[in-house]
Amino acid sequence: MMIKRLFPQIIAITFSFLVLGLGTVLAQKTWTLEECILYALENNIQIKQSRLQTQTAEINLLQSKLDFAPSVNANASLGNNWGRNQGQSGLYIDRSTLSNSFGLNGSLELFGGMKKWNTLQKSELDLKASNYVSEEMENDISLGLTGAYLNIIYSHELLNVAEQQVEVTRQQIERTNNLVEAGTLPRGDLLEIQAQGAQEETNLITAQNNLSLAYLDLKQFLDLPSETDLEIDFPKIELSQELQIIPSDQIYANAVDIMPEIKGGEVNLQSAERSVKIAQGSLYPSLSLNGGISTNYYSSAQKLAYDDAGNPVLDSNLDPVWEDIPYSDQLDLNTGEYLTLNLNIPIFNGYAVKSNVKRAKVQTVDQSFRLQLRKNELRKNIEQKYHDAIAAYKTYNASKFSVESLSEAFNYTEEKFNVGMVNSVDYSLAKIKLTQAQSQYLQAKYDYIFKTKILDFYMGIPLTL
Repeated sequence: MMIKRLFPQIIAITFSFLVLGLGTVLAQKTWTLEECILYALENNIQIKQSRLQTQTAEINLLQSKLDFAPSVNANASLGNNWGRNQGQSGLYIDRSTLSNSFGLNGSLELFGGMKKWNTLQKSELDLKASNYVSEEMENDISLGLTGAYLNIIYSHELLNVAEQQVEVTRQQIERTNNLVEAGTLPRGDLLEIQAQGAQEETNLITAQNNLSLAYLDLKQFLDLPSETDLEIDFPKIELSQELQIIPSDQIYANAVDIMPEIKGGEVNLQSAERSVKIAQGSLYPSLSLNGGISTNYYSSAQKLAYDDAGNPVLDSNLDPVWEDIPYSDQLDLNTGEYLTLNLNIPIFNGYAVKSNVKRAKVQTVDQSFRLQLRKNELRKNIEQKYHDAIAAYKTYNASKFSVESLSEAFNYTEEKFNVGMVNSVDYSLAKIKLTQAQSQYLQAKYDYIFKTKILDFYMGIPLTL
């Protein structure tokens, strides 16, 4: 009994340990870009919703196949009729009549203008289109995750730069303070350096906040709570000294054959063309085969009574005697079967069929325009990313050279400042220029990386770092 009473507490404690253990695993886990993408593709609700649409398309395809099978239906009825009815003698009498009937019928379409066949083909195309929609959504989320992942790395490097600048300024404040106390430098130089240090402390806080926001952005892409302890892997990304980008027309020629938005558009166009054929099928005659079997029972049904010798039984008035026909005998005697061929020839239906055909043709033209628009959008996007990547590469090289030059200039200025040959204002300006150049360098670097990753993606290369 004691164990039974403590069972809920034991379950709660065990669950708490499991949750804490899972939290520890998440805290210790370092997420790579590939793991982030895989997690999102498995858990993203929008992707799950798109897969539900695929399941619906699969059901529609199965139904299109089953539509070729004959339809078979059974029916049964039970009724009761009462009031005055004519009897076997010809006189009207008050009586209640119970009736019961059973039937089984089937129908098979032999020809229907190829509507079922074209509907089957359309359902197969719609299933393909649904898969392409899911794939397109997966691509969009993967690209967004890549951008968010790189933003964390970029923000982390900016934070490192800010921390280094703060540390350099702290050391310079101590050195300047000693020189001021020794009378080598005026106190104004110390105040100027301290003001510079305060500004860099503010920059450090901003960099820390930007890194937190970058992590939050990634967590939201993964649909993880903001309090999740998430750490990513920081791969060493080597950039080539030479520009290695495939021309945009070659990228487009490859992308137009593999991108799901284009493949889906092509399938949607084929589906629209099938819709035209489905609508045109109603212009043709239809031929169907129908058959069935039925039987019934009436409690009022009677037959002449015969004796064992086969002679009719007569009453005292020499009138024939009638007797009820048994239930099982009626079901056997009243059985009927039929088999018919039905030919339906459309002649005039208010122009409805031709209107449906015209509407389907309009939808086909619309789908062709949609496909062309998607191709144009893809081409423009690739061309834009191509030129952006080239510009980012040039900016990256220029900012890299700028950082190298300004680093040497700052070191030279710092040496002169330490011996009193340069005032604090010039020192601060040199340091600010170096910090700005480092920030521009990092921004150009990761902008170039992201743009090239997008172009690689259009070439069918998986997203990885």
